[in-house]
Amino acid sequence: MLRIEHITKRYGDTCAVDDLSLHIAPGEIYGFIGHNGAGKTTTLKAAVGLLTPDAGEIFVCGHSVKKEPLVCRRCLSYIPDNPDLYEFLTGHQYFSFVADVYRVPADIRKERIEHYSRMLGITDALSQPISTYSHGMKQKTAIIAALMHDPKLILMDEPFVGLDPLASHQLKTLMAEHCRNGGAIFFSTHVLEVAEKLCHKVALIRCGKLIASGTMEEVRGDNSLEEVFLELTEQEADE
Repeated sequence: MLRIEHITKRYGDTCAVDDLSLHIAPGEIYGFIGHNGAGKTTTLKAAVGLLTPDAGEIFVCGHSVKKEPLVCRRCLSYIPDNPDLYEFLTGHQYFSFVADVYRVPADIRKERIEHYSRMLGITDALSQPISTYSHGMKQKTAIIAALMHDPKLILMDEPFVGLDPLASHQLKTLMAEHCRNGGAIFFSTHVLEVAEKLCHKVALIRCGKLIASGTMEEVRGDNSLEEVFLELTEQEADE
């Protein structure tokens, strides 16, 4: 679903991502774990074509992000950590706009809007301007918009930040449903407890370098994910 092959991205003298490779298969929820500034957001932006790596290649559903960007974007959705929405629109108008962009038929968009709005508990707010929404409601709106064209791959940057416990539970349910239907999710987080309970696989990144990746059992072993992460980051710091 997503194949990242030896990408490197520099900002001046700073190497934000250093020779990073990851493979994400259909049906997987893949967590990307690291401290702030570790390179998570840079990797995600490169994967969706918002940044061009200095080296390496990225493939979405077998298509090159560099050579076939439009094909790749039809296959994926990206939810940044602070989504920018057209706040002068109502929720329903915004979903209709996104559906128009992706040419989603009227009957299908209606069904998806109703389904996801009900699941995330914002049905009653769809007639109100997005500018009146709370942060959590705006995040839910971005999530529903990202699902409008039924993407195979969803990339999310810190999706649980700012969500209350109920909204977090709703999002986890939605993520699990998407992967049961054959999709894949790649999301960054620094909340280790969420990753430990939710993910099939995880990758740990520090200072742009991948320091561990694999199934939760392979990475965690007999310890907690927090213990493994702290141990690995300390080892990297000492080297």
